[in-house]
Amino acid sequence: MNTEQKLEKPILTEDVTFRKTDEGPKQEEWNWVDSRQVQDEDVLARPANYYEATLSPWKTFPALEHDCECDVVVVGGGLLGASTALHLSESGVETILLEKNKVGSAASGRNGGQLTPGLARWEAESIIENFDYDEACRLWKFTSIESFDLIQEITEHYALDLDMRRGHLTAAIHPGHINALTVGADARRYLGDDSVRILGPYEIRDHINSELYYGGALDKIGGQIHSLGLTRGLIYGFVKNGGHVYEDSEVLKIETVSEGVSIETAQGKILAKKGVVLAVHHTTFQLLSDVNSTIPFYTYVGVTNPIEGGSKTLLPTQMAVYDTQLQIDYYRPVRKERILFGGQGTGMRWNSDKVVDYLMSRIKTIFPQRDDIHLELAWSGTTDLTLNGAVDCRKLGEKAPIYAVHGWSGHGIAQTVRIGKAIRDDFLKLNDDFEMLASIEHRSILMGRQLAPVAIPLAKSLLGLGNKITPGKMISF
Repeated sequence: MNTEQKLEKPILTEDVTFRKTDEGPKQEEWNWVDSRQVQDEDVLARPANYYEATLSPWKTFPALEHDCECDVVVVGGGLLGASTALHLSESGVETILLEKNKVGSAASGRNGGQLTPGLARWEAESIIENFDYDEACRLWKFTSIESFDLIQEITEHYALDLDMRRGHLTAAIHPGHINALTVGADARRYLGDDSVRILGPYEIRDHINSELYYGGALDKIGGQIHSLGLTRGLIYGFVKNGGHVYEDSEVLKIETVSEGVSIETAQGKILAKKGVVLAVHHTTFQLLSDVNSTIPFYTYVGVTNPIEGGSKTLLPTQMAVYDTQLQIDYYRPVRKERILFGGQGTGMRWNSDKVVDYLMSRIKTIFPQRDDIHLELAWSGTTDLTLNGAVDCRKLGEKAPIYAVHGWSGHGIAQTVRIGKAIRDDFLKLNDDFEMLASIEHRSILMGRQLAPVAIPLAKSLLGLGNKITPGKMISF
């Protein structure tokens, strides 16, 4: 291992600083800023998104430009990679993390920041259907209270300020959806979780100042967090524990050798003597040709101007919200009385103009009484989904284990962090939590990536048709 790395703790700023992004030129996603807020052409061309723009300046790490060896190589600087690396470092495992762009520059630093329980699209009902009672209870606890408590423990141990809040709402856009939410709450009680309370049409307005909803569910476990701050906070802990990070270091080849696993980048090579973790989300297939179980899709998020009178005029209890429409809206209050608002999932990436128009149309639908709201920032993101809706967790390799996790469907900040700990535990043979996750079977999707631009719109159209025929049946994409 080479010289020690040092890193300052991520610090949240009071409000947005409109500035140029730190993301590298290879970043596939786009960021947008309202030109009324910025005159600098360089910033307008490559602005920082909201999460970047509300964090203190962050150190960039060097690219890997030499050959070395260590116990474990983690590929990917998002939440899964950062959590796994942190937990390995806490156990004294010599670990190197490689990121092809910048830490948190992909989905982990571009999502809606909402904390909800479950394993991607598997909520309590799906878990009950696929596991016996004892294992279902165990998996639900893993994906709910254990996941949220772990983030709390990490933030306290490393003294991180991440704007974490508890409490989450699911708002029903049709009276028939209340029944589905009630069944979901009942399934959770069956598994020993009484954290959900069903709200009626009047009580929901105590939380959301909108006449759009017919009730909802209040989840005391769920919540919200500054997701890029969390990712950087995990990296901060990893480096503090002696870990090493290399950015702008895309992995080109993984090969099993007699001494372990060889990891090759453009300018360097690492021998991982004891294991590899692939935490590269929707691009796992590029490194493991026989793992092709996901379809990519694109998501979009924006942040409003400061709300006149304060965000409590729209969200009195300041809880994060999902709704139950087919193409869900999700939103939450953030610093300086702004609202972060996201929605839509597409097979091809929309441009910024189309996204801003779409998100604003949704904001006006929910809060038609306000004509003073506009977006000041927006950005795109990429996630992936599996056919069965659960996260795909695998353990491969011959000489040394190769862990791979993908297929989050845009859900799972807290669970991603928890799975990072589970990988560490499996590596050290502390428990069989990862085996439980890996027992879920997944099917390969033939030509899934090539067909995504057609398959996703077609699936949404068919679901939308079903939604019109039976509007009381809750179907969300």
